[in-house]
Amino acid sequence: MAGNSVPELIRRILTDNPHKTVSDPSLTPAGVTLLLYLKDGRYCVLLQKRSDQVEHHKGEISFPGGMKDESDVDLQHTALREAHEEMGILPDHVDVLGQVDDVSTVSNFVVSTFVGTIPYPYEFHTSAVEVAEVLEIPLVNLMDKANRRDEVRIV
Repeated sequence: MAGNSVPELIRRILTDNPHKTVSDPSLTPAGVTLLLYLKDGRYCVLLQKRSDQVEHHKGEISFPGGMKDESDVDLQHTALREAHEEMGILPDHVDVLGQVDDVSTVSNFVVSTFVGTIPYPYEFHTSAVEVAEVLEIPLVNLMDKANRRDEVRIV
């Protein structure tokens, strides 16, 4: 069964479909973690509401993550470092399954997203300066088309 588990299926999909990168030196690189955990027999996605004290994206709902520091080896390191700073998630507690396509934002960032799992329950130690609230959304709710809306912005 281990080869057919949700994390292994995600790992296989991400491995078989290499992510698309955005290479634009005018954009600020950032790394985020899309973290999943198994709770009561279903997978949940970890999100956070950003505080009003952060420099960028005040009060927005986001994945843990942030801008790349000069000391970061790569964007996966950025994503894991930021998850630790913001949520208290130790990097070695994250099983990184792979990476999805980069996304450029209207706020001039290029975001690299790394998908991973963490154990449940997990004792989060949030940064009050960066995180106003921890949110969990059942993955099945995010996959339900009735809960989705497409939006196009022309800039």
